[in-house]
Amino acid sequence: MSTLESDTSFGLELPERVDVFDTTLRDGSQFEGISLSVDDKLRIAEQLDYLGVTWIEGGYPQANPKDSEFFRRAAAGELQLDTSRLLAFGSTRKPLGKTDSDPTLQALLDAGTETLCIVGKGSAWQVREALGTTLEEGRAMAADSVRFLKAAGRRVFFDVEHCFDGYKEDSEFTLSVLESAALAGADCIVLCDTKGGSLPHEVQAITAEIARYLDGVNLGIHTQDDTGCAVANAVAGVLGGATQVQGTINGYGERTGNADLITVIPNLTLKLGIETLPEGRMERLGPVSRHVAELVNLPLNPAAPYVGTSAFAHKAGLHTSALRRAGTTAYEHVDPALVGNHSRVLVSDLGGRTGMSMKADEFGVDLDGRAAGSLNDTLKDLEAQGWVFEAADASLELLMRRAAGWTQPYFRTEAYRVSGYHREGADGDPELATEATLKVWVGDDRIASVGEGNGPVNALDAALRTALAPHYPQLDRIHLTDFKVRVLDGGAATGATTRVLIDSTDGEETWTTIGVSPNVIEASWMALVDSLVFGLNHSAV
Repeated sequence: MSTLESDTSFGLELPERVDVFDTTLRDGSQFEGISLSVDDKLRIAEQLDYLGVTWIEGGYPQANPKDSEFFRRAAAGELQLDTSRLLAFGSTRKPLGKTDSDPTLQALLDAGTETLCIVGKGSAWQVREALGTTLEEGRAMAADSVRFLKAAGRRVFFDVEHCFDGYKEDSEFTLSVLESAALAGADCIVLCDTKGGSLPHEVQAITAEIARYLDGVNLGIHTQDDTGCAVANAVAGVLGGATQVQGTINGYGERTGNADLITVIPNLTLKLGIETLPEGRMERLGPVSRHVAELVNLPLNPAAPYVGTSAFAHKAGLHTSALRRAGTTAYEHVDPALVGNHSRVLVSDLGGRTGMSMKADEFGVDLDGRAAGSLNDTLKDLEAQGWVFEAADASLELLMRRAAGWTQPYFRTEAYRVSGYHREGADGDPELATEATLKVWVGDDRIASVGEGNGPVNALDAALRTALAPHYPQLDRIHLTDFKVRVLDGGAATGATTRVLIDSTDGEETWTTIGVSPNVIEASWMALVDSLVFGLNHSAV
């Protein structure tokens, strides 16, 4: 166990270091909506190594062919780890089985990792009811399996499933399982809140009691988020004596998820002074969180602590005024750069002139006090009509530039028209088509163009690109990636106002624009024009 040092500020005994054990590739992949290919797992493992976690749990090699292939490809050199160490996961031998013929234990050895993690039950009820065996056999399964793998020369971690529930029901049996695994040579005993039902005070107290009972044995903590306490429980486990923390990137995992390491790590290091990652790696939390979210194809929670886009975003006028006077420490608990994030000021009807000026500074727009005040009043009127600029920074930047006297120089719209038809084809399937005709001015040139598409936005985009492409070849790099429509006042039925958001990218930068109108095509046109103007303006900067 790591040497303990006293935190005199709070009277807590804290470890100097905690090993970070990542199980995104195994437990995290059980999250609803995630299905990882072997290539996905290899790329995520590279990100985990880049972050600098101590352990990467690669999967359960006996459970499915993908995990077996992952370990084969990793061993063949497709995964080069500089900081982290890879390990394989499995379970203890079967009830009344033999270790030397158990297929799971053999698969673990065949995975070729120096470290193995096996799971066994720490609850008397689970042993009797789920395994259908005796308590004596439950202890023997743990001890025999650890002893067998240790005899093969491997480092062994023992995950105690249902540890906290079992301890609360029958602490004597739970302690006997832990002791059996420890005496068999387990290098770390991991206490698991498998159903996620424990609360922080319980986790800290039980971990501390187990630490006293198993004096000198390394303990780990594995928590689930069923009560929303996974992160707090992980920290509580460390406060109770654990020196290994298990979790996943972005909290992915079974049911409601696992402890989110992206939050646990800075909580331990920045708040408690406990070393978790190698020097210089903490600022990689934000990039790794986003990269893994892309790899699993799930949106990152904007309100995620430390790394979410809203984590250091300020909207209220009281907040932004304090930020301008006193700096970001007025309302930010840590420097966002420490975790790979940055401060943002949101402009809305809750803000004021200070927030408007700070946002203009962020965009590099020279907005004087009078213009900021006038724009602030305009923005409040627009938000009353349904415009939400905190979700559309690109449109907000253009609005600010216009308030400062800028006129976009790229094109002027004279008129557009959109028509569509729907008819039944000869085979009975409907034939759908949309056509847009457009007249724009580029300088002194009047250009008429036609575009076809599978809908009005697609057709308008095609027509506008046809007209502008000869003048602005950089449009080839600008693409629309998402289109969202929301009805703002559903009670008005077909006469309702609609809000359109368009996401765009040039391959390096992404941005969002907005349009609001009772006419969905007009709202779409507003957002589309802003998208291309923003892209052209930034390509020229």
